[in-house]
This record gives sequence, structure tokens and C-alpha cells, in this order.
Amino acid sequence: MKTAASTPQEAPVFVTPTVPELLEALDQKDHIIREQQLLLKLLEEKLRLSRLQRFGASSEKLSFQVDFFDEAELEVALSDLEAQLPEDNLPKKPRKKRKGFSDQLPRIRVELVLTDEEKAGADKTFFTKVKEELDIVPAQARVLEYWQEKAIFEHGGEQQMVAAQRSPHPLGKCIASVQLLAYILISKYADALPLYRLEKILKRYGGDITRTTLANWIIRLDDVFKPLINLIREHQLTGDYLQADETRVQVLKEDGRPATSDKWMWLIRGGPPDQPAVLFEYDVSRGEEVPVRLLDGFEGVLQADGYAGYNRVCRENPITRIGCWDHARRKFIEASKAAPVKKKGSKVSKADVAISKIRKLYLIEDRIKDLDPEQKKVQRQALSSPVLDDLKVWLEKNSCRVPKDSLTWIAINYTLNQWGLLIGYCEDGRLNISNALAENAIRPFAVGRRNWLFSDTPRGARASATCYSLIETARANGLEPYAYLHHVLQHIAAADTLEKIEALLPWNMK
Repeated sequence: MKTAASTPQEAPVFVTPTVPELLEALDQKDHIIREQQLLLKLLEEKLRLSRLQRFGASSEKLSFQVDFFDEAELEVALSDLEAQLPEDNLPKKPRKKRKGFSDQLPRIRVELVLTDEEKAGADKTFFTKVKEELDIVPAQARVLEYWQEKAIFEHGGEQQMVAAQRSPHPLGKCIASVQLLAYILISKYADALPLYRLEKILKRYGGDITRTTLANWIIRLDDVFKPLINLIREHQLTGDYLQADETRVQVLKEDGRPATSDKWMWLIRGGPPDQPAVLFEYDVSRGEEVPVRLLDGFEGVLQADGYAGYNRVCRENPITRIGCWDHARRKFIEASKAAPVKKKGSKVSKADVAISKIRKLYLIEDRIKDLDPEQKKVQRQALSSPVLDDLKVWLEKNSCRVPKDSLTWIAINYTLNQWGLLIGYCEDGRLNISNALAENAIRPFAVGRRNWLFSDTPRGARASATCYSLIETARANGLEPYAYLHHVLQHIAAADTLEKIEALLPWNMK
């Protein structure tokens, strides 16, 4: 059987690449390798930052002195500029003095006496105070027994009974005294004690009260405090300088929302001069409609971070927005901390340089913190403005000298994008360089959140917002929170007029 002859296959032809083609291929491979190396560095940077955020200390202090190369320069610059200013406007560094114990604390006299033998024959004896010690009386539970005196009168053969009046209780028929209610609120919202721990503490003292009962008392008090909170909010909006911040909160039983989804606790701080209010507000949303609602009727300056959710309320109302240098600085600190470990003698990173330049602004603020607003404005124009001009030039120059999408690049571009807002504090001596007052006010909530983790219901979250509002407003006005809450709980049940409720405002109790 004959088979067809197979067709011979052609041998492959190898084309020898030219030298330019080889060089181009090598360049492409080098480019890919460089991109991969850059991506690897960016991923390593983000990994280090993630580990620091999860396991490292939360302090923004760095492990090295970021100002070691400019401290002397700054002091010389400050001295030169101060020499050009009127003498009565010079900021003076206050001398630090050791603070004694508060005059409001009760004093108990402890006498150290001589024996009869030691003072025998003395012409006279006297006492001199030689020392003060802070003492504390451990908490103890007790039961208040109310015995009501009653009198019976006879009139025309009929008896009439008159009983001594009881002070109204804010929760009506409740087994907790107003002192205990104040203690519960302070323990949870000022001292960050979860209710299950508070339950154990009360049981150890002899008071067997379940955490469910404690939670119900707190929720019921939200309705009691509401008229007071409404007055505080109205008063706050009459001021012309407010600070805002927001943070996540987990609420398990929110209709239409998964238990694990983020809800938000908003904070507004400020108000008329010397009468600041700190108000928390729970909302399921972080949308722009929330600040529109919270700031309805406000006219003035709003200070916040770079979050775009505040843009609408500033656009639709006569509100001037300024930025926060803490947030800008924090991004450079993150870039510095996430960088590879610096070897001795290595070059200072651009993030470190930026931190050092920003620190100059804070040193100036520390120098002028005790001046009045008009003097602060003069000093900022003279001292801070040149530093800001130098910083902006440096940022613009180095924005294209760092890898795109690196933490330093993100920090530089954030600062440049926010520049118009960040320099706003220099225009008014009443304004602050940062949103630190609002952040400090919201920090107790963040600390408490780490302990009690979540709120079970929206009512519980709103009640928490109310309690934090009263406590932090009391603190902002120089009042001791427990004493303030105790006073409010004593009198709010009988506050049946606007004047009586106004008398419970923190600034009316100074």
C-alpha cells in the first residue's frame, strides 16, 4: 500500500534582534522591575503603618527629635521678630509652678502634738502647717430610709391627714437615689466602666442591681435630660466659633442596618465666649445632611478636618470653614513611623523635615497662648505667616520628588489641597491652630468604646450621647462632672418652667 510522501516542514527562521531592539527590551524590563520594586516599597510602608496602628502606641511622639536641626534657627528667628514688635505685645513664657490641691476639697486637721514631757516648762505652744496629703474615703453603699411624718387633724368630727412632702425624683418610683444615678453615669461615661463591671462593684458593696436595670435607668434619664440638652444646643448655636468631629460607633439593633455596619457619633464643640458647650449626637449616617441639621441656624467659623461632609453646610450657610493642623501633621507622622528603621547617620526623610517645619507653628502657638486674641493675631501675622510661606514652598517643591501614592506623597498633597483652610486660623486670634479641643472632648467616648464595645439599641446610643454631652460640657466650663450631675438630678424633676431649667445650665452654676 502506497502512502503519500510527507511534505517536509520548513525550518524555523531565527531573526537576530538588533542592538537597539535589545537595549529597548532591557529598558522595558528595567522599568517593570523598578515599578515592581516601588510597589513593593509602598506595600511594605502600608504594612508597617498597619502594624503600628494595630499594635503600636497611639502617641504621635516620634522616637527621635524631629527639630534637632532647626531648633536654634527657630529661636533666632523668634528673637529677631520679637525685637521688632512693641514691648507690651511680647509673649512671655509662663513659669511653671507646682499646683497644690484644690481649695474646694474639704480639709481635715491632723495635729501632731508634743507629749506633756516634751512641752513641760514651755512659755507657749503653737501649730504650723507642715504638709498636705491627698486622702480618699472608699465608696460604700447605704440605704436611705424615708420616714414620712404625718399629722392628723379633726374638723367637725372628720379627720384630715397632712403628710410631709417628698422631693420629686427624676425617675419617679425608682429604688436608686440621685447620688447613685450620678455615680452610675460618671462610672460609665467619665470612667469608661462597662455596666457589667459596675454591676459587680455594686454587688460587692451590697447593692444587688442587674446591668439591665442600670441600662434602663440610663435610657429613661435621656428623656429627663432632653429639655436641658435642647437649651444647651440653642445656646451653642448663638456663638460664632464651633469645632466638629465624628467617630464610629457600633449599634447592634438598628433597623435596616447590619449589626456590624458603622454608625456615627458626631460632636460639636463651642459656643459663646467662656460658655462652651460639648454636644454629642448619634446618627446612622456620616452624610452631609447630618451637619446641615446639627448646624442649622449657625453663623460663624467652623473648624474640622478635611472630611468633605462639611462642605454643604458651609456652602448653604454663612459659615467660614478652617482646617486642622493636627490632621495634616498626623499624616506626616504616619509616613515617618512607617518608614524603614533609620540607621545612624542616615539622611533625614522628607516626612521628618515636614514635621519639623510644622512644629515651628506649634512652638509659636505655645509661646503666645496666654495673649489676648488681638495680640495673638499680631504675633501670628509676624511669626507664623513667614513659616507658613516657607512650608508651602517646600511642599510644592517636594510634591513631585516622592513616589506617587506613598504616605509622604499623600501627606504632602493633603496639606496642599487643604492649604486655604489650614492658614485660616491666622486671621483671628480667637481661633485655634487645630481641632484639638473637639478631639479631646470626643476622646472619652473613644476610650469608653474600647471597654463597652457597642450599644445594643439606638435608644441606648442616644442616651450615651446625652450623658457624654452633659459630662463634657461640665468639664469645659470648669465644673466637676459628678457634682454637676448630682445637682441636676436633684432639681430637674421640679424644673417645671423655662427659668428653672436655665438655672441648671453649666455656665449658670459657675
